[in-house]
Amino acid sequence: MTDENTSEYTSFLAAKTHRAPATGLTEIPELNDKLFPFQRDIVEWALKKGRAAVFADCGMGKTAMQLEWARHVPGRVLVLTPLAVARQTVAEGVKFGIPCEYSRGTFSPDSKIVIANYEMLENFELSQFTGVVLDESSILKSYDGKFRTLIIDSFKQYRWKLACSATPAPNDFMELGNHSEFLNVMSRTEMLSMYFVHDGGETQKWRLKGHAEDTFWKWMCSWAVNVRSPSDLGYDNGKFTLPPLRLQQVSVQSTHRLDGFLFPVQAATLQERLDARRKTIKERTEKAADIIRSRPDEQWIVWCNLNAEASAVCELVEDAVNVEGSDTPEFKSSTMLAFSEGKVRIIVTKPSIAGFGMNWQNCHNVVFLGLSDSYEEFYQAVRRCWRFGQDSPVDVYCVTSDLEGAVVKNIERKETDSRTMSDKMAEHMCEYLRREIKGTTREIMEYKQKKETGNGWEMYLGDCVETVKAMESESVHFSVFSPPFASLYTYSNSERDMGNCTDYDEFVTHFRFLVHELFRVLKPGRLVSFHCMNLPTSKTHHGYIGVQDFRGDLIRLFRECGFIYHSEVCIWKDPVTAMQRTKALGLLYKQLRKDSCMSRQGIPDYLVTMRKPGENPEPVSHDPQDFPVHVWQRYASPVWMDINPSDTLQYRSAREEKDEKHICPLQLTVIRRALEMWSNPGDVVLSPFGGIASEGYVALKMGRKFIGVELKESYWRQACGNLRVAHQENQDMFTAADESQVEDDADVAEYV
Repeated sequence: MTDENTSEYTSFLAAKTHRAPATGLTEIPELNDKLFPFQRDIVEWALKKGRAAVFADCGMGKTAMQLEWARHVPGRVLVLTPLAVARQTVAEGVKFGIPCEYSRGTFSPDSKIVIANYEMLENFELSQFTGVVLDESSILKSYDGKFRTLIIDSFKQYRWKLACSATPAPNDFMELGNHSEFLNVMSRTEMLSMYFVHDGGETQKWRLKGHAEDTFWKWMCSWAVNVRSPSDLGYDNGKFTLPPLRLQQVSVQSTHRLDGFLFPVQAATLQERLDARRKTIKERTEKAADIIRSRPDEQWIVWCNLNAEASAVCELVEDAVNVEGSDTPEFKSSTMLAFSEGKVRIIVTKPSIAGFGMNWQNCHNVVFLGLSDSYEEFYQAVRRCWRFGQDSPVDVYCVTSDLEGAVVKNIERKETDSRTMSDKMAEHMCEYLRREIKGTTREIMEYKQKKETGNGWEMYLGDCVETVKAMESESVHFSVFSPPFASLYTYSNSERDMGNCTDYDEFVTHFRFLVHELFRVLKPGRLVSFHCMNLPTSKTHHGYIGVQDFRGDLIRLFRECGFIYHSEVCIWKDPVTAMQRTKALGLLYKQLRKDSCMSRQGIPDYLVTMRKPGENPEPVSHDPQDFPVHVWQRYASPVWMDINPSDTLQYRSAREEKDEKHICPLQLTVIRRALEMWSNPGDVVLSPFGGIASEGYVALKMGRKFIGVELKESYWRQACGNLRVAHQENQDMFTAADESQVEDDADVAEYV
């Protein structure tokens, strides 16, 4: 790497480091005296931060706080809200003496605070605003990944950002990551790498590292306030005390049978529960109508999941008004506001339509005609009326069939999980707010460089680009490795980690620096083999379900850097195992039955080999006795069907649970075949992504020399241990062979 390239790489790393400096006010003006003391303290904290999140339970005054925050932000502020909540926000502004204007794209030049629905975002020229508020910000995950990305990208450069939501869903760490990324504190990818771990199973399921739990919640409290009641922050609760919530499951008897069963049984799967709901609509709506008729003079909210449920209950209860997805925005908004004002007695709708943001303390009777698996959806729907400001006990009736099982018990379990999460956040909050407010910081893994050597191996801790750059030109005979699969797995929160990238293009740019260095250090005519797979896309991250040609992109990148596309082998993987592990939509049998246009084959692995141009100064030749033709015929196959996915160093090492596990270790058989075909004994083998040294372990066992590089210290330590084990096993093997030869010689002497 020339000095110019070194400078370019340094600049790239600097640009990749996204820090979140404090952006708020240093002097706080006098705040609205209509706010409660705890509300004023939260607004003051958020104004000092500039970019902050307020997770306040329903009825805690988020609307008043966000409007007061927006009032003091320099310049014009856009407040984005769910449908119908915009009008309520304007009314709240009048109540607190904060002028604001509702807009669908145009507004008065003098407007300081502009209120709009999320659906109207594309109607605005965002350069007209200096700040933004996301009201009910958790609603973002109700949209597809494309919209989430649009929100984050649209306001990335804003100095002033506020995200307001009720307490986040239990254990939904992705939602917290979305907020962190929106506020420029830390990307979701970085958050996962720093505080969470998964061992290569379902990549959407991450668990909080045991040793990082306390640190994680304290980090959360550095940019987010979590308030369930004023007492969480050391204030007297006063009027902020909720009335009783009376949750009742009303189960109706059914004679229907689920599809595939000879007699009635309880549903066990999501599909079976949906089948049970569809077959019991008549019985459940009749029961719901009876419940509603028992209180003829009171208001009711009826939550449905199926259009047929809504239609059926409206036929049975004459003054019920149905608000459904096909209605115009104007009808939805006017009907929901009419219900707020008591002009509509019974409203029938879905949580996805009206479950966020509405203040319906005027009602204390709720019916659920069936429940989805989303606890947050249930929680938000109940909280429309069971919120601070509600004077009456709230009765919630969950009308289900006996086929659906103990639905309420499941809800209560999830409620307990939610409270556990809130408790952990609140534990740190009082202490934090009593301390002097400090600027938000982004933690970054400390960059360390070390080197350990042994008999025939060198293992470097550090940046692979800079380490390979320091190696002598044309000093490597063969390189084999498994690169990071873009950002599918995140190994660390370091900006030097290629798996820790903002997007796919940033990964390609980062990886290109290494490929240039690999070309330089490789001997002419010699090979580089990399293990990879094509990458599934998802609605959450990409906005669509499909497959990205990662293998092809890597081949094109290597060719751009001077390599010749030499060969590749497809490594078969069991699609049933992949389906069970990832639950990928395209592999599910039920998707084949539903719409096979979304069904696909499993995704195999590949071992792709690239060649550096030029004459090979040290040919790799094979003795037919050591490499018989039948072995070559198996290796020459374009598809390897006989690779055991469990044949990894991780499996063979039989390490204790506390030892570091590599997320995606390369199978030893694949490494062994590559080394056998394309290297000589004594050759130098390089792995720039050393991991736990799978490539090095095999190389030493086969009489090669090894150079490895690893950025993550825990992997590096494990790698050094594995390399020492490989050397010791070789020594033990030679010792055993020598002892066997001595015994043979003794036997011959005795015979003579």
